[in-house]
Amino acid sequence: MSDLQHTPLYGFHLDHGARMVPFAGWEMPVQYTGILDEHTAVRERAGLFDVSHMGEALVTGPEAEKFLDYLLPNKIAGTPVGKGVYSPMCHPTGGVVDDLIVYRLRESEFLLCLNAANTQRDLDWIAQHIGGFDCTMEDVSATYAQLALQGPKAMEILNAVAQTPAGKELKVKRFRIIETELGGIPCLICGTGYTGENGVEIYCHSGHARQLADLIVEVGTPMGLALAGLGSRDSLRLEAGLPLYGHELGDDITPTEGGVGWTVKLDKPGDFIGKEALLAERQNGPKRKAVFYMMADRRIARAGTPVFAGDQQVGEVVSGTQSPVLGCPIGSALVDALADVGSLEVDIRGKRFPITAKQPPLHK
Repeated sequence: MSDLQHTPLYGFHLDHGARMVPFAGWEMPVQYTGILDEHTAVRERAGLFDVSHMGEALVTGPEAEKFLDYLLPNKIAGTPVGKGVYSPMCHPTGGVVDDLIVYRLRESEFLLCLNAANTQRDLDWIAQHIGGFDCTMEDVSATYAQLALQGPKAMEILNAVAQTPAGKELKVKRFRIIETELGGIPCLICGTGYTGENGVEIYCHSGHARQLADLIVEVGTPMGLALAGLGSRDSLRLEAGLPLYGHELGDDITPTEGGVGWTVKLDKPGDFIGKEALLAERQNGPKRKAVFYMMADRRIARAGTPVFAGDQQVGEVVSGTQSPVLGCPIGSALVDALADVGSLEVDIRGKRFPITAKQPPLHK
């Protein structure tokens, strides 16, 4: 793993006994004490994740808003300062280049959070289309570290770290971003997450990451905080029904097919990349749909497992794992739009097993 990149918290992970694995070109912690324990901690108390492998870009300038409205199918124009917007970024064909969050830091300054596996490709895509707009894009990925504090006790722990006086607790609404300090460390705190639980994602300078992580652990551990790795992050997001690029979303999967069609604002003024294809899809209907499901059998249907309706294969599994909360296999599949979701089965090594389609979040 000598060629893999390390986040600023690499030493922190080793000191806390993390099991490290390759992920998207990085050496990352998959677990500390165990995926089941970490998953349960996030659902019942709180968990702390290192997500510093995510990429960041700053788009600034008089036409930054106008450019982002052209780049993305969701509406950026009119977004108030201090608010974030989730959006896919599409090819002209309607398929998804990546999905990301755009935070408006100031009137003409936007912070983009990019998926780790796609960071360089995203930066290249943005650079390819920014010409003609009076704004610039800067890769600031190395500047930022990012921690995710998630779970029912996340805000209680955050306020204990911030040492806020009684009655003046930090309150970070969903998809809002505030600038403040934690233990004297300047931070951006965002009301976002990838677990289906309440919580925040915290940006700080990469040079302050270890100090901040140590502080959160020191304050949070007596309150039930657990360190959590990529293993529980994936099972948590799948229980919550949140899409993952390369699974529910991809170059040949449109936002509507992937279950995030609500992000496509076809009625916003002006053109955007992929509008023509997505308009045609809206008029004709999508060819496929993402279905989240549970299984009664103990076997897990992994990505690529065929999905049948009767004798007809109608799609395949795109995500699959064991749900620690539900105690059964769960997953998602991409199937034909007209498929009867009430009669779906997966084929595991030549044997059929029924799956029960459910509206996410699956764990609620």
